[in-house]
Amino acid sequence: MKRRHFVQAGAAMLASPALLRASRATAQGGLPITVSSYLLDRTEALFDGRVEIEGTDATFVADAIGDMNTAAFSGSGTREITELGLHPFMLAHANEGFRDYALLPIPLLRQFRHKSVFVRTDAGIKRPEDLLGRRIGTPGYSSTSLTWIRGIFEDEYGVAPTDVEWVVATGDSSAGEAGRSSDQENRLPDGVQVSSGPSGMDESDLLLSGEVDALFHAATPAAYLEGDERIARLFPDFRSVERDYFKRTGIFPIMHVLAIRRDTAADHPWLARAVFDACSQAKSAAYRTKDRLGWATDMLPWYSQELEDTRALMGRNFYPYGIEANRKTIETLFRYSHAQGLASRVLSMDETFLPGTLEFAEA
Repeated sequence: MKRRHFVQAGAAMLASPALLRASRATAQGGLPITVSSYLLDRTEALFDGRVEIEGTDATFVADAIGDMNTAAFSGSGTREITELGLHPFMLAHANEGFRDYALLPIPLLRQFRHKSVFVRTDAGIKRPEDLLGRRIGTPGYSSTSLTWIRGIFEDEYGVAPTDVEWVVATGDSSAGEAGRSSDQENRLPDGVQVSSGPSGMDESDLLLSGEVDALFHAATPAAYLEGDERIARLFPDFRSVERDYFKRTGIFPIMHVLAIRRDTAADHPWLARAVFDACSQAKSAAYRTKDRLGWATDMLPWYSQELEDTRALMGRNFYPYGIEANRKTIETLFRYSHAQGLASRVLSMDETFLPGTLEFAEA
């Protein structure tokens, strides 16, 4: 009989580091591994034991992305499987010779990013082109989300990183959810105007004080959430803008990807496929929950309509795993990173993803 043990503290979707752990033995003698990630709808079935990684005795640890990045790139690196920021991994791989982990074609977190641009309502910024020559605040210049936003703004609106002045905040109001930024999220390229914001001011403070005219930030700034009328989104109807972007480009930006220790993968060549299959099954379980119970468990009144609209545009499997479904998106970020002076070269799939996993596809 299979043994399961779960300890859960709190029920937040984004659990605090090390607060939620789940451990189970799939069979006597299963390979002991530790898997760290956020607790999300597509990982929940792994954490609660409905889906198991075949052949393993897996311990699941809910953690924050900044802390997972730091643990992998400059810490102990003891977790066999871990969620990592895609762009921090790219910088560690291209610029620092980091080879301890390889990526798996499992993009656990992705977000459209037009929603992530905020402006002062008195700054006269109505269009992306109005940002030319302005001061833009950010809590982490080389984070995945910021690299996506800069690339999109250059491709779509002709606003290059060199066309504005960047102010890096010394604080981040989303640190509780994201953890402390890793070193790879704070790299600064040559050729752009970058300064540090006043000590003790987070990104909301920069915008409210007038230190900056606009803000690029993955998380919604605290002042906006509190309803401060001095801050607005650059794209008030960001849903329409993002849907149009996907319709034209086919790109659904990837933020975080699951990775595996290269030595573990070499010693246990079956493990990568077992992890891919388990993650795909857990995501399928999340889809089933959305279809059958999401309308009741989620407080959004038009949840079912949103789900149907998303599938009409993006397909039933709108959060695909595997390389081919994500090739254009990943290669676009490879291009952005080098073009922005961050990665030392344009990376390739073959060098960043674990050999053999480029052929993985969902059933």
